[in-house]
Amino acid sequence: MGFTDLLTDSGLTILNNWLTTRSYIVGYSVSQADVTTFKALKSAPEATKYPHATRWYKHIASYESEFSSLPGDSTKEYTSYGPDAVAVTLNPAKAPAAEEEEDDDVDLFGSDDEEEDAEAEKLRTQRLEEYKKKKEGKVKPAAKSVVTMDVKPWDDETDMKELEAAVRGITKDGLVWGASKLVAVGFGIKKLQINLIIEDDKIGLDDLQEEIAEIEDYVQSTDIAAMQKL
Repeated sequence: MGFTDLLTDSGLTILNNWLTTRSYIVGYSVSQADVTTFKALKSAPEATKYPHATRWYKHIASYESEFSSLPGDSTKEYTSYGPDAVAVTLNPAKAPAAEEEEDDDVDLFGSDDEEEDAEAEKLRTQRLEEYKKKKEGKVKPAAKSVVTMDVKPWDDETDMKELEAAVRGITKDGLVWGASKLVAVGFGIKKLQINLIIEDDKIGLDDLQEEIAEIEDYVQSTDIAAMQKL
């Protein structure tokens, strides 16, 4: 028969009963059988009605980032598992041993329920802690922007080489000056168009423009011609 519709009460009851004496859908470790069944549920079962299915669901959720690397056949449907389903093994060459494991896994008297639940909960907590530490250990790359800035001189007599040298002389953590060129604006006047890369958390463009404007001997004003995120 196997599992049927896991989105109905009857289907969830079958799953809950199946997991009453089991920590996993098949065998003694997490596998693609758990992944397939987990994905078929869409959401966690109601804990008050299906406590064993809920316990299993939370435990399998701790492996979510590793689903693709777990052993087993990922092409099988969840209906391949469950009561009266054809025995499924992770290693077909050892099918008889797997069948014995299935028999051993069924405890008609439920004597190991508490021990298995405690072990599963402990393992789930451990996996969650490891996952949190792994996430915390990853350093996110700094958000950066590419900016094109126009720096306008006072007149056609402004020394543009000195102007550019003064602009590039501004150094800050999170600021990298790039290529530049002179662009004619009329009446013999040229503006400096310069590219720069900034780390958004470290450099404020308004503050940078104000600092450039303080180069009063050469700079009349500045404008942001273009900006995009890296």
